Amino acid sequence: MFFKDVIGQNELKSHLIREIKNEKVSHAQLFLGQSGYGTLPLALAFIQYLFCENKRENDSCGVCASCKKNLDLQHPDIHFTFPIVLAEDKFCDPLLPRWREIIKEKPYFSYEDWTEKIDKKLRKPVIGTDESAQIVRKLALKSYEGGYKVLLIWKADEMNHVFANKILKILEEPPEKTLIILIAENQENLLQTIVSRTQIVKIPFILQSELSAHIQNKFSLESSLADSIASQSEGNYIQASYLISGEDIQAKNREIFIQLMRCAFKKNAIDMINWAEEISQFGKEKQKNFLTYSLYMLRHCLLKNYQMGMLSMLSKEEEEFLKNFARFITNNNIFKFYDFINQAYFFLDRNANPKLVFTNMAFNSMRYIHLA
Repeated sequence: MFFKDVIGQNELKSHLIREIKNEKVSHAQLFLGQSGYGTLPLALAFIQYLFCENKRENDSCGVCASCKKNLDLQHPDIHFTFPIVLAEDKFCDPLLPRWREIIKEKPYFSYEDWTEKIDKKLRKPVIGTDESAQIVRKLALKSYEGGYKVLLIWKADEMNHVFANKILKILEEPPEKTLIILIAENQENLLQTIVSRTQIVKIPFILQSELSAHIQNKFSLESSLADSIASQSEGNYIQASYLISGEDIQAKNREIFIQLMRCAFKKNAIDMINWAEEISQFGKEKQKNFLTYSLYMLRHCLLKNYQMGMLSMLSKEEEEFLKNFARFITNNNIFKFYDFINQAYFFLDRNANPKLVFTNMAFNSMRYIHLA
């Protein structure tokens, strides 16, 4: 992976390159942020630059032997650990071909994308106990090429306690010239003792202008549509790609949002429970995408009320709905809506029961929509 293939994040790229040039690479780093911000692509680009034999000013060369192995994800001194379905596999190695496949297909992918890739039954993948013994064995070996050994742990926030304790011991007494990169979305799901022994690299959201330019170029979109999608995605490329996909998620989000607000306005408890039941069947990324879309629509309600423009980013169907609905979102309730929707996002991220999360959202919507 090249730094040039990472969307935006220019300041962070420069920081990582300087770290390598100044030979100040911390032996343990935690790349913390949403997958759609580019945590994995950044980590892969960082590793490739570290191993590159002919480093350019701002990127790896792509032609040396090391770069070629990195681009093929088959460098002998780079080890990958990721969540697996323990009922099917004990170790990550048998799944490495599928790991390489998904990265080459789309380097920005979610935990749900990976789950669909490895298990048709969609059982929850975790990083388990048996994999920890494999890691200890691999890191005990000498480097094949005499340089760094790297262990990259993707979705480190899905480690079980046994694996986490093994990693903690490695972090406390790291082997010489060994770099451990943990990638996680939720710091709260990691042992605090692990976090304290790593250098935290916080990955921010992708700037709207950079995300818009990227998707406009990649998918040949009109600039206004690209701006609208980038705005709704809030700096998350995975969310943006869902909106662009043939599933027409944007239309589905609009339909579900309108359905919720109508049920809430009518105070129809049965319909709200049915609504929560329907959306609880979606995958987590689609649920989070809907929450982001809801915030987007509520923000435009307020903008319309105060005649602050930006409505050109809305579709015709959205504009039509807001003509009558926007007056129900004011300073009296907008912050209430923002609070409980952000709270719903927080709980989904931490694997809360989606039916309970969305039932709570539906009844909160009913409570606050009448405060306008």
